[in-house]
Amino acid sequence: MSAQGSTAGTAPSTAAGRRRLPESASLIGVLALELVAFSVMSPYFLTWSNLVDILTAVSIVGVLACAGTLLMVAGQFDLSVGSGMGFTALMLAMTAPSIGIGPAVLLAVAVGLLIGAINGFIVTVLRVNALITTLGMLTLLRGLHLVIGHNLEYPIPEFDWAVVRPVLDVPVAVGVFIVVAILFVVLMQRTFYGRRMYAIGANAVAARLVGIRVNPAVFTAFVLSGASMALAGIIAASQLGSVSGSTGTGLEFTVVTAIILGGTSLTGGIGTVSGTLIGLLIVGVLQNGLNLLNLDSSWQQVATGALLILAVAFDRLRRSGNGGAQ
Repeated sequence: MSAQGSTAGTAPSTAAGRRRLPESASLIGVLALELVAFSVMSPYFLTWSNLVDILTAVSIVGVLACAGTLLMVAGQFDLSVGSGMGFTALMLAMTAPSIGIGPAVLLAVAVGLLIGAINGFIVTVLRVNALITTLGMLTLLRGLHLVIGHNLEYPIPEFDWAVVRPVLDVPVAVGVFIVVAILFVVLMQRTFYGRRMYAIGANAVAARLVGIRVNPAVFTAFVLSGASMALAGIIAASQLGSVSGSTGTGLEFTVVTAIILGGTSLTGGIGTVSGTLIGLLIVGVLQNGLNLLNLDSSWQQVATGALLILAVAFDRLRRSGNGGAQ
């Protein structure tokens, strides 16, 4: 019985690995095609400073996407990450002049964790669909942002740590993003918790039957998503030097695009942070290249929206090709 269980457990893993290889190769191929195309079309694209600019531009979305990948692998969503990031940044900007930068940063972290905990409570305890829950939270936080902030811009003087370039002209924000990505790779691939999240996404009922505490695991993932909102908000506040009513607007769609494009299944059970990072770079390179070509920002939104639709369609085709197992 033990041998059979071992074999059964190894076979899907091996099959998943076989599926991921060509998928990752195709994603890398798309990224390479973008790099070649924009290098030909713009002499400024393939320079170290511009490549660093791409990494800097995707660092905030990348922090959010790492936590978002963990949630989506478990079959959950968090569409409130953009507005949550903006709201935590607003709390930092509004309170820093009166209580100081250090306490304001801690407050922003606490607010992010609270947002994640509320989302997790509603989904796991009240059993409201995650898509509806976080869509409602997105609207709520965006409204609070405008009501509390009065749609004004709040500067944060002497809070520029994220734009400091200590090594190879790379900003600290990029280093933070890389550290977060590594931590989530380890969490999802090298820990029991990460493996449980894959099991929950593949079949939550079966996961419960084998003794996995599904609700606490999902709740923790939402709290981690809230923590990523706070960290992204702190980075954004430092990069921009101020917070306004538009901070974080629309980021949730870029996050979802990168995650799905990177191979994470909408229905859960399949996905990796490394795949998400490739998807993120595809989106980032596209936006950067179009910007260098002086294409109107509206067309950049069109391109990102088209990528999201293609990513979802590709996910459907992949699941159909796997016999609808996912």
